[in-house]
Amino acid sequence: MTKLSVNINKIATLRNSRGGNNPDLIKTAIDIQTFGAEGITVHPRPDERHIRYADVYELKKIITTEFNIEGNCNEQKFVDLVLANKPDQVTLVPDALGQLTSDHGWDTIRYKEYLIEIVNVFHKAGIRVSLFVDPIEEMIVAAKDTGTDRVELYTENYAKEFQKGSHQQAIAPYVAAAKKAVELGLGINAGHDLDLHNLKYFAQNVPGLLEVSIGHALISDALYLGLENTVQLYKRQLMS
Repeated sequence: MTKLSVNINKIATLRNSRGGNNPDLIKTAIDIQTFGAEGITVHPRPDERHIRYADVYELKKIITTEFNIEGNCNEQKFVDLVLANKPDQVTLVPDALGQLTSDHGWDTIRYKEYLIEIVNVFHKAGIRVSLFVDPIEEMIVAAKDTGTDRVELYTENYAKEFQKGSHQQAIAPYVAAAKKAVELGLGINAGHDLDLHNLKYFAQNVPGLLEVSIGHALISDALYLGLENTVQLYKRQLMS
């Protein structure tokens, strides 16, 4: 079954909006794991507008499932943070400075030599590496050449097309990309705008899907449905 990793950035955003420690990010991460999530994801950014660098050190102490740190490896501070905490997985995302949210994958052809170098840095520390990529077969092939362990398929376009009712059109490039990844021996993750409406169809149709990382939609749903119930509802969408 595909694993659910919950991105807790939005919990940190809410905490930071008033100062103090309410909601308690660390307790929330502990609870999310207790409720059944198989992982915790964070995406620290240089302005620390949600996850702070200090949070990562505290989270490392309490995560008993899988710890996934996302971020831009062009920032040395991010690289140092990952190496200091040695998560189970680092997901490399080509964000620009000050970017609101991730909106594109790596051009693994153009940046292949750089990615080979940075993937090796994390591998030497014993950290599994995933590259954030668009569902383009050529990018999957070039990703394999970098030495990465996995690719994370950027799913915003899937979510937009699915919402229009174009389900087969929405999923087609992801199925093709996933088949290529499986053929090459790459693990497959996915994330961005996956929710209770589109997740099941995605998971049922994308071969080799190991893990999804979901934050904004899950935390938003929890406002109405409760956090424990919401984690369980998302996990049910991943059951075949």
